Amino acid sequence: MKVTVVGAGAVGASCAEYIAIKNFASEVVILDIKEGYAEGKAMDLMQCASLNGFDTKITGSTSDYSKTANSDICVITSGIPRKPGMTREELIGINAGIVKSVSTSLVEHSPNTIIIVVSNPMDTMTYLVHKTVNLPKNRIIGMGGALDSARFKYRLAEALEAPISDVDGMVIGGHSDKGMVPLTSHATRNSIKVSEFLSEERLDQVAADTKVGGATLTKLLGTSAWYAPGAAVSGLVQAIACDQKKIFPCSVLLDGEYGLTDLCIGVPVVLGKNGIEKIVDVSLSAAEKAHMAESAEGVKKTNGLLEL
Repeated sequence: MKVTVVGAGAVGASCAEYIAIKNFASEVVILDIKEGYAEGKAMDLMQCASLNGFDTKITGSTSDYSKTANSDICVITSGIPRKPGMTREELIGINAGIVKSVSTSLVEHSPNTIIIVVSNPMDTMTYLVHKTVNLPKNRIIGMGGALDSARFKYRLAEALEAPISDVDGMVIGGHSDKGMVPLTSHATRNSIKVSEFLSEERLDQVAADTKVGGATLTKLLGTSAWYAPGAAVSGLVQAIACDQKKIFPCSVLLDGEYGLTDLCIGVPVVLGKNGIEKIVDVSLSAAEKAHMAESAEGVKKTNGLLEL
């Protein structure tokens, strides 16, 4: 199993680290445009191998896509990160050109790969990859919902004063502060609905805190988060590489599902060796349906800024 990560910044390096530590991939290639940067990150990570007990080979390369040839899975993290006060949508101008060029080069050397898009605005960048490369739609996946759901579970556990292993919850919709749809009606603590433990007002606060999870960290850190995004990507990659058939909310191209067409947005999917094995239809409350429709309109508006 060969995995390529494009972008050796904080998110890309975290992706490579978590994938390597899980020890399911034979090789991870890190690619970056900055001279020597990917090579240095790869060397640093390989010097962790004996300490962390993994045998995954990690190599780095400066802009040489031939090193990525025959990758089973490619992760695109490249692009400029958010700064405090920026929205994900404001990154579109620069990141669209980067993602278009990167996805084209990856597929040229790995025509049967599965692509996971991390670059922001993620739903629109995932849509751009669909419009740029000739891959089946089940092989192009946007990572957003997995990260948003992890943040939702963190906030739920905090509100419940419970161990996070007791908590389950999911966020669908667009990967933006206004577009996320935390499914509080489906969230549980050890199979019991969280509404049995928390008031409607507290649940509303949990949802609100979840939506600004990325912005909160950007304000604190001065740049985008990287540990949780890297862990979220590694979860998707492992589910595909190991054919786990796990359900994650991911940004996928819809064709009538959830009443939406010709856009990529977060919905629950089963991930396995073929990428997206199935889109899962989840019943939504009236409020969640309305919020999902609003989220879709927001994504479509951002898509309209693309030069396809």
